[in-house]
Amino acid sequence: MRWSPKDSLGRVVDSLAPAVQITIGALLAYSVAFYALGHVNPLLAVTVCITSLGFSRDARPRRILQTAIGMVVGIAISEIALIYFGSGIIQIALVLLLVLIAARFISASSAFAVTAAIQAMLVQILPEPDGGVFLRTLDGLIGGVMALLVTALIPRDPRGIARSDANKLFDFFTETLQSLRLALRDANKSLSNQALKNARASQPLIDNWRMSLDSALSISRISPFLMKHKSELRKQRGLMRAMDLATRNLRVIVRRVNFLLKDDVARPYLADLCEQIAEAVTNIQEGLSEHEELELAREQLLEIIKQLDPKKFGIADQIREASVLLLLRPLLVDLLCATGMTEDAARAELPEV
Repeated sequence: MRWSPKDSLGRVVDSLAPAVQITIGALLAYSVAFYALGHVNPLLAVTVCITSLGFSRDARPRRILQTAIGMVVGIAISEIALIYFGSGIIQIALVLLLVLIAARFISASSAFAVTAAIQAMLVQILPEPDGGVFLRTLDGLIGGVMALLVTALIPRDPRGIARSDANKLFDFFTETLQSLRLALRDANKSLSNQALKNARASQPLIDNWRMSLDSALSISRISPFLMKHKSELRKQRGLMRAMDLATRNLRVIVRRVNFLLKDDVARPYLADLCEQIAEAVTNIQEGLSEHEELELAREQLLEIIKQLDPKKFGIADQIREASVLLLLRPLLVDLLCATGMTEDAARAELPEV
């Protein structure tokens, strides 16, 4: 893969908020352990805080707490082993094995086990601090608490991240519909092939939106700055679920169109439908911030869904073409659900075939 300065700069910009949050959390953890409690080398307070926060898109407090617990468990097991069995190569091996097994029992996450093991090895290998071995367990707890504290009080703009991820999915959706419009209008197989390639790689867009939105909702439960946005985020989750289903249906439609165009025949009426749907999807996207746009999108989609009858276009006996038109029906139902309609109400709008 070639290095791209644009991609690198994009990663830097996306990472600024997490970097500031991690820096503040680590400084707080160090300050509490060093200045308030007098721990001379509070290494584990800093490492637990940094690792718990990390650069992961998943910034849910539950994930952060789980990571912190994993590290503290590893530290505590290692310190108990030092007290009863001392130090040495055999003890290191036994503690590492025990911590890995215990971590796998506690959590299904492989990262959890590795994180706990690393902290346990730091305890085994580094010199014992003045004041007793359990100072390091206390440092680990301080690091975990600071990670949760900055998550609540200095969140990484989780609403903005979720909105950005949503826009990326919507951009893909409308671009795909426009590609289908041009491909159907001009019988352009290269465009439909590219649309199919893009559609096959679209699942991460949904996964990222789901993860960032789940993080935003989780943080809103503990952050005084985000609690007022919980209702908005819940509505966005409903929209995301509908768009997940719509995206799955869009992939099926792209494959069918790609197959249909093997006969090199243009279908302008299908191209027109794709353009109409793309306009409605653009309004759904704007509805992320302007609720009235969702109502406009619903009106547009209700007009489109009435057209989805093969008899209307005289293709009822042409299975290949009619199948594309019929596949648009569940897509329109999902998009209507994205505007706030119930599935039953949306299905009731479908014309009989």
